[in-house]
Amino acid sequence: MKHWIQAARLRTLPLSVSGILVGSFYAISQGLFNWKIVLFALSTTLGFQILSNFANDYGDGVKGTDNEDRVGPKRAIQSGVISPKAMKNAITLTSILTMFSALALIYCSFKGEYLVYSIIFLILGILAIASAIRYTVGSGAYGYRGYGDIFVFIFFGLVSTFGIYFMFSKQIDWLLLLPATAIGFLSVGVLNLNNMRDETSDRKAGKNTIVVKRGGIWAKKYHFFLVISAMILVLMFAILNHFNFDQYIFVVAYFPILSHLLTVYRNKEPRLLDPELKKLALSTFFLSVLLSLALIFLVSDLIMYLISNKFN
Repeated sequence: MKHWIQAARLRTLPLSVSGILVGSFYAISQGLFNWKIVLFALSTTLGFQILSNFANDYGDGVKGTDNEDRVGPKRAIQSGVISPKAMKNAITLTSILTMFSALALIYCSFKGEYLVYSIIFLILGILAIASAIRYTVGSGAYGYRGYGDIFVFIFFGLVSTFGIYFMFSKQIDWLLLLPATAIGFLSVGVLNLNNMRDETSDRKAGKNTIVVKRGGIWAKKYHFFLVISAMILVLMFAILNHFNFDQYIFVVAYFPILSHLLTVYRNKEPRLLDPELKKLALSTFFLSVLLSLALIFLVSDLIMYLISNKFN
């Protein structure tokens, strides 16, 4: 069980639900809520992330990309604690469970009243599962051609944030595009860090990530663009959404993000970037939590409530 938990890569899970949180709380701020939708959205998203992690372990493991040159914790197949056959069975089982969760989510959201919407989201679910697997699995794995960034941005940014809100409201609110894009950029930033860290080993193994194609110097500039743009987009969302002063509490999450950027700027050895993956992933989750809370209450109101209850 310990090895399967390690293969699921728990540290990646908070990042994957960031879009779900923001989209859900944006709907709640408009008086829309259904706990079943939230529950199945979370289980579906976590299923996609775990499936992607299993598939990544399997694909890189059988291709030999995970070898002695790789930085970071050893993967399950690489270390031999899980066999390729067992991991392949786990991918199949996780795909089935995630698909059932997606079907339950679609049913709770549309209940047969919106057939076209149900079909669209069913197609998106199938595409998400296929994309999670094909990232590193198979001869045509798109992660080996430098297209992994697109998958992460679309599914963990746009689809995650827009999708959950649409399931509540049955409409598109284009203002939500700002935090959705921001979360997508930060999620791509985590992947970019991973690829920067593994540039040398990936190049040897023939895994042509965008970092391998464009080089480490370009990857740093790309990383700064992703992270700084995300911070600006969230600020724009707050301004256009007419946040009160104390709703800008989410800016607190900018401090660890800025610290992270400083570390990346000073870095001369990509192998030392491994701890930054966790820092950026958790900072993104922290940002999404604070932004979500800011959407539904004022900090000043909460403080006054706590003070009044303390003295009463």
